[in-house]
Amino acid sequence: MKKGVLLVNLGSPDSPEPADVKTYLGEFLMDERVIDVPLWARTLLVKGIILNTRPKASAAAYKKIWWDEGSPLIVISERLQKGIQEKTELPIALAMRYGSMTIKKGLQELVDKGVEEVFLVPLYPQFAMATTETIVVLAEEIRKEFFPHLKITDLKAFYNREDYITVLSNSIERHLKNRPYEHLLFSYHGVPERHIRKRDITKSHCKMDGSCCITPSPAHEFCYRHQCLEVTRLVAEKLNLKPGTYSSSFQSRLGFDPWLTPATDLTIERLGKQGVKNMAIATPAFVSDCLETLEEIAMEGEEIFHEMGGKEFTTIPCLNDDEEWVSLVSDWIHDWANSETVTA
Repeated sequence: MKKGVLLVNLGSPDSPEPADVKTYLGEFLMDERVIDVPLWARTLLVKGIILNTRPKASAAAYKKIWWDEGSPLIVISERLQKGIQEKTELPIALAMRYGSMTIKKGLQELVDKGVEEVFLVPLYPQFAMATTETIVVLAEEIRKEFFPHLKITDLKAFYNREDYITVLSNSIERHLKNRPYEHLLFSYHGVPERHIRKRDITKSHCKMDGSCCITPSPAHEFCYRHQCLEVTRLVAEKLNLKPGTYSSSFQSRLGFDPWLTPATDLTIERLGKQGVKNMAIATPAFVSDCLETLEEIAMEGEEIFHEMGGKEFTTIPCLNDDEEWVSLVSDWIHDWANSETVTA
C-alpha cells in the first residue's frame, strides 16, 4: 500500500477582514468539541451572540499579527510541511481543522497521488477534545464517506516523549541564551474544567484538587491538564530549573463556566506586582505561532507585565519550522512507514 502523511493544524481565516473572521469563528465555535453544550444552546450562543460581537475585535487582533505572506499559522505550517517533505520520499500534505484548507482536501491530495494508507499527524503535543480529538473524529468521518478504501493511523499525543522534550527544551534554552530572567512561565491554551472530567476514562480520578494530575492513573492518557503540567515538569527537569523560578498557567478563557487555572493574564499581573522585573514565557500547547501566541501573549501579555512594573518580557517562539523539530517529525514519519506503529 502506498503511504502518505497528512499534517493537521488548527486553521485560520482566509484574511483578517471581519467577514472572513466571522466565517472562520462560526465553524470553529460551532464544533461540539469546542463548545460542548446542546446544539440549541451552542447555536444561540455562537450565532446569536458571539458572531454578532466578536468578529470585529478578532479581525483587529489578526491584523496586528498578519504577515505579508498570509496567516502566520498557515505560513509556518507550510514551512514545516516543506521541511519534512525534503527529508522523506512519502507525499506530505497539509490541512487545517477549520477554514478553507480542509481535511477532505488534504486527503484528496494524497489519494490523487495514489496513497492508500495515511499517517494523520495532529500538530498538538497534548490530547484535548477541542484539538486532537476533533481532528481524529472528523478525519474518520470523512474517510468513511469519501475515501472508504483508505487506512488512517494517527499519531498519539507526544507530550512526554523524550525526543520531543529534548527538542522543546533545546529551543527554549537557545532562545533564553544571554537573556537573564527571574521567572519562566509555561502558558498553555485553556479549556473548561468539564472537558477534563468528560475525558476521564476512570470516571472518578479527575477531581481538580491539585493532586490528581500527579497521581498515576489511566486517566492521564486523555487528561489535557496532566499532560500540560507534565511538559512543564519534564522541561524543568531537562533544563535543571530551580523550584520557584518557573510555573504553569492557562490562557484564552471564554464564557462563564470554570476554566483551568491559574489564568495566564492574572499570573503575569501577579508576577509583576510581586516585583519580577524580567520574565520569559513559553507556549508549549502550540507547535506553530498563531494569534494566541503572537497577539494574546507577545502583545497583550507584555503590556500587562509592563503596566505592573515589569521591564523585560521575553516571548519564546513555538517550535515552528525549527530544524530539530522538522527532523523529529520526519523521524516519526519514517518510524511509522517502517513499522506502521508510533507509540506515545
